[in-house]
Amino acid sequence: MDKKQHIAIFTTASLPWLTGTAVNPLFRAAYLAKDGERDVTLAIPWLTLEDQALVYPNNITFSSPSEHEKYIRQWLEERVGFRLGFNILFYPGKFSKDKRSILAVGDISEIIPDEEADIAVLEEPEHLTWYHHGKRWKTKFRLVVGIIHTNYLEYVKREKNGMLASFLLKYLNNWVVGIYCHKVIRLSAATQDYNGSIVCNVHGVNPKFLEIGKKKREQQQNGDQAFTKGAYFIGKMIWSKGYKELLQLLHDHQKELTELEADLFGSGEDSDEVQEAVKKLELAIRVHPAHDHADPLFHDYKLFLNPSTTDVVCTTTAEALAMGKIIVCANHCSNDFFKQFTNCWTYDDSDEFVKLTLKALAEEPAQLTDAERHDLSWEAATERFLKATELDKPYERTLSRSTSNYMSTSLNLQQTVEDASAYVHHVASGFEISRRIFGAIPDSLQPDEQLRKELGLTDAAKKQEKD
Repeated sequence: MDKKQHIAIFTTASLPWLTGTAVNPLFRAAYLAKDGERDVTLAIPWLTLEDQALVYPNNITFSSPSEHEKYIRQWLEERVGFRLGFNILFYPGKFSKDKRSILAVGDISEIIPDEEADIAVLEEPEHLTWYHHGKRWKTKFRLVVGIIHTNYLEYVKREKNGMLASFLLKYLNNWVVGIYCHKVIRLSAATQDYNGSIVCNVHGVNPKFLEIGKKKREQQQNGDQAFTKGAYFIGKMIWSKGYKELLQLLHDHQKELTELEADLFGSGEDSDEVQEAVKKLELAIRVHPAHDHADPLFHDYKLFLNPSTTDVVCTTTAEALAMGKIIVCANHCSNDFFKQFTNCWTYDDSDEFVKLTLKALAEEPAQLTDAERHDLSWEAATERFLKATELDKPYERTLSRSTSNYMSTSLNLQQTVEDASAYVHHVASGFEISRRIFGAIPDSLQPDEQLRKELGLTDAAKKQEKD
């Protein structure tokens, strides 16, 4: 019997934080393991109670990794409707308040035993390797795939001294991704480019949204009015998530859009400012708190307005398409995947935005075809992932590990330079002062006693100290 592939998926967040790197790797693990042909492990960060309180919504916290795992599995099973066949492991993490991100602590590759180390998928590889100090990923795993989720350069540009920081971050990202990943997949061309990378959307849609869309199509086929509400927008209520662009468009074209009524749903740091801006409009625009996009209150809207250009692949756009709605969005590379769908209408300027919005309000969405439903699904996303990584081919160990952690005996100049570069990163990431200069969380080189205790790492740590 052929040996199964073992795929270890490492990601930078976990439920109940409903961010993209918490949700999408979770679905990826479920669908990669669904047919039983692979052994799949999902590695997610474990936070102390203090950090959980800063990150997780609605005062949800967990006293143990097993309690947290139970929550995750229940959430996912309710959405996919099949038995989950993958493992969940926790690695030590800390929450960075200034970056609003979870960062790994210690060498997180250690949670996968060497004898099981085959394929590693790094969701946000730059994020996972900025401060990595330990065994080189390419040494431990025969294949390391990096999936680029986030346009970090765009976010950094908005900060103080943003242009300089963006310039430096670009080279840092190129450095760590190059020395730690064999293959790089960019979800869209909106992300930073990497040498030899490919652009492929390997994400799918929560099946709940496809079920909603299926019911809407049945209503349309029966001649019923499937959509009784007009336009809406949903997103975290911060200016960079599309609110600035949307409100500017509405402000500049109030006379042409007098018949437009729209509801905005979201919560966030800029909620008060957004509400004040809406009050200045002479349009029927209403602001509401955040809701789950699958909530029945969204089912009857027929038009989703999304002028955002900061997303890489907008999850809410995919969800709205799956529910059978018309999408009016910017003609931007982040929306390239969606342009294949009949109900996705893109605009190049504000006049075209107005024209398409009025057209959408006067028409009904096209019925979602079976092919479109499949392209939005996680089944199709998994097919795209396997093809992009060439894991759809017969199992072969075509990539070999280096002969040592860092300095290879290879005469190949490119490999030698890469090994030397990896060695430099290993040394630099091993000193607290250099780590702090580049923004690492203090004392994150090794897990502290509390993290060790909660993850059951104490005995292993003592043994390592003796060795």
